[in-house]
Order: sequence, then structure tokens, then C-alpha cells
Amino acid sequence: MLNRPNAEAIVCVVDDDSDIRDGIKLLLESVGVTCIAFGSTRDFLESEQIGNANCLILDVRLPGAGGLDLQAELTRAQIKTPIIFITAHGDIPMSVRAIKAGAIEFLTKPFREQDLLDAVGVALERDRMQ
Repeated sequence: MLNRPNAEAIVCVVDDDSDIRDGIKLLLESVGVTCIAFGSTRDFLESEQIGNANCLILDVRLPGAGGLDLQAELTRAQIKTPIIFITAHGDIPMSVRAIKAGAIEFLTKPFREQDLLDAVGVALERDRMQ
């Protein structure tokens, strides 16, 4: 749960749907969390945020490399940023794979805003503990 604003925290969203990106950005900023949005994993990887993000919200299916691919790449690079997956096309094996690889949560679209905020709160707490 996201109990208090954390302006120092940076949450990055990677989703190819601009409405989803913008909605999540507005939601997080409404509770005092800085959010930076990207339309692809490539855009995220080319940014300076790869080492600065305190939480990642990743769509599973993206053009090019998807969210699960990015999770694997970050793991290989020993970057332990907490990850929340969102998807409209998930299945049980996919969610199990994500969670076993360390994801905080696996939410299906449409998800409740409070569920996402709760997951972000858990992710930011995990990041603080690392």
C-alpha cells in the first residue's frame, strides 16, 4: 500500500498503449510519485532511467522485446528494480514465470487503480529495503 507520497521515488512505465501510459502516470503523480513513461523497452533501455528507477511497471506484450524479455535482461545485468507486470493477454504460465523471476505483481487489464497503487507501494518498500 502506498501510504505516503514519495517524491524521491521514480516509477517507470513501459507500455505501447498511450492511454494506459498516460493514465498510470496521472494516477501515480496524483499520489505524489514521480512517473516517467516509455512506449517500448528500447526507449526505456536507451534512457538514463535504467539505473534510476525504483519500480518498473511493464506491459507483457510490447513491440520488439516484451516485458518478460526486459525482466530477463535486467536480471542478467543484476539490476534488481522491482517489477509489476500489466497485461491484457496474460495466462497462468506467463504470470507464474514472471512471479518466479521476482515480479511483485501480475495485473490483468483492466485493473483496479487501488490494486496498482498497492503493488507500487510494495515495490517501493522492497526497493528501499534493498
